[in-house]
Amino acid sequence: MYEKSKEMAKIAIKALEDTKAEDIRVLDISEVSTLADCFIIANGTNRSQVQALRDHVEEKLTRAGYPVKDVEGYEMANWILMDFGDLIVHIFDRENRTFFDLERIWRDGKQISTAEITEE
Repeated sequence: MYEKSKEMAKIAIKALEDTKAEDIRVLDISEVSTLADCFIIANGTNRSQVQALRDHVEEKLTRAGYPVKDVEGYEMANWILMDFGDLIVHIFDRENRTFFDLERIWRDGKQISTAEITEE
């Protein structure tokens, strides 16, 4: 994963942790896709929390100079996709996270522990 993507991921992870996201996962997809360098996948417990997670991630990354390019799914809040270019953040409710199982679909990507990113 590239330094810029890693810095973005660090900010996003901290924002998700601050807002009590569940099961935060990081996938380095830089070697298997041109979509982005990294996916962050997390979930909330209800619609309001999923929206709050999205709001906080966007606020923190935008303040750091990484504005969001596109957001999908905010109104329904069962799967919100946030595109920051090199980083894509997926925020689910529990049911849809299990159903879509992005970790399985993108299993060719390399899972990275959040500690590996946030420790530096």
